[in-house]
Amino acid sequence: MVEGPQKLSWRQDSQYSLFTRTFQALFSVGPVTPNQRWIYRCYSYDKNKPQVWSDPSEPLEVLVSGNLQKPTIKAEPGSVIPYRGAMTIWCQGNLAAEIYFLHNEVNHETWSTQTLQEPGNKAKFFVPSVTEEHAGQYRCYCYSSAGWAEPSDTLELVVTGIYQHYEPRLSVLPSPVVTVGGNMTLHCASQSHYDEFILTKEDQKFTSSLVTQYIPSSEQYQAMFVMGPMTPNLTGTFRCYGYFKHAPQLWSVPSELQQILISGMSKKPSLLTHQGHILDPGMSLTLQCCSYINYDRFALYKVEESNIMQHPSQWTDTSLSMANFTLGNVSRSTGGQYRCYGVHNLSSEWSASSDALDILIRGQFPVTPFLSVKPNSTVHSGENVTLLCWSTYRVDTFILSKEGSVQPPLRLKSKFKDRQFQAEFSMSAVTSRLSGTYRCYGSQDSSLYLLSYASAPMELTVSGPIEASSWPPKGPITAAPPENQDHTMENLIRMGIAVVVLIALVILVFEARGSQRQSHCTTGR
Repeated sequence: MVEGPQKLSWRQDSQYSLFTRTFQALFSVGPVTPNQRWIYRCYSYDKNKPQVWSDPSEPLEVLVSGNLQKPTIKAEPGSVIPYRGAMTIWCQGNLAAEIYFLHNEVNHETWSTQTLQEPGNKAKFFVPSVTEEHAGQYRCYCYSSAGWAEPSDTLELVVTGIYQHYEPRLSVLPSPVVTVGGNMTLHCASQSHYDEFILTKEDQKFTSSLVTQYIPSSEQYQAMFVMGPMTPNLTGTFRCYGYFKHAPQLWSVPSELQQILISGMSKKPSLLTHQGHILDPGMSLTLQCCSYINYDRFALYKVEESNIMQHPSQWTDTSLSMANFTLGNVSRSTGGQYRCYGVHNLSSEWSASSDALDILIRGQFPVTPFLSVKPNSTVHSGENVTLLCWSTYRVDTFILSKEGSVQPPLRLKSKFKDRQFQAEFSMSAVTSRLSGTYRCYGSQDSSLYLLSYASAPMELTVSGPIEASSWPPKGPITAAPPENQDHTMENLIRMGIAVVVLIALVILVFEARGSQRQSHCTTGR
């Protein structure tokens, strides 16, 4: 029987169903029209007593869509809701709507409301504590005296945090800071055998899912999300989740947030270390990022890590912007490669990356290499010199360092020769600049930034004539000329030397200025 202004009824003999083990009857009803509510109940009775009916069934309302404008549906704070979080679903349709219905198309549960909100005459469906039963696909319907509207578009509601034991891990290759036009890969992995991983952007403008793959070497499941070429629209904060195909609206706990930034929009700053490139454990380390561009802040990034430190910049009297990053006491974890970037507050793009700065920690595995020189530790300017690092214990790479030098140390892969691991650092046409104290270290491929103990120091002395790039001697060494000698040739020689010295002084002045702009960013704040 249908209830309403016009009551209709149908009769049908019941039949016993072996499948459901119940008596049932199927009714074909109609025609139904959208301009009224269709609410059905059913009764049973005995043919011998047709006027005696059973109690009615629960009412069943059939919604008949019509030609009215379909309502809109929206979830707040979004369609991805954490387990036990609060959620509101809004339905808004025709201003004359009298009642709204919200229907879950997965479990077929329906809610209705006649309490409408202003403005817009919209309905509010509030859930104070979301559980897995609330996940699914929703549509809303509205009814007025003119009939039923078309159903809304589908809203898919996802509940996260259902699988809490295996949190996915999200990382970025090669770096979370990507140059304009470059490509990047977001790597989502977990020890749990999720069917798929899904990558989402926090503003929900990007969602992508991939089938997981098992990697035997790491005993984990993973998916690689390739993005690019990079534009400012692809920057932001991302998470990844795992889920199973039989319940695609139930997701795991989220991974840690991963921020993606874009660089290369302005010139690169300089990154310096005041304590040197090779450090002992326990030392205090401060890195300085600086530029003659007035950046508002600087960011320091350690390669292959997701953490990015940011500090506001300070300005010096020489129009230099800079920031000091104090990394504390040096430990094994301090070793690595660092880069820094300049940032303007009114822009989401970062500068080009500084040159890479390697921080090496010595004394981290028990090997002490040896250092020798060929042909001799004292040579003349213009000669060739070879510094030989070697060890009887396995060393994958040798590092040659000059004490007091601001330049990074040299690296060479070792070769096994004459029953030892060795590397030859060849220097052609040496100058007095190469004079100094040298030490040799070793490292393993598994930990490139952790070094062995230092070799014994080796002093290299380069002697020879004055070079154009060297300071002149403090005073000339001259001999008294014999009397009555023609001094014309001597005067020409003195004039030539004076010209060479003048050229040397000019070159050194320009080099000093260039060096000050490039590497001496420590002057005044």
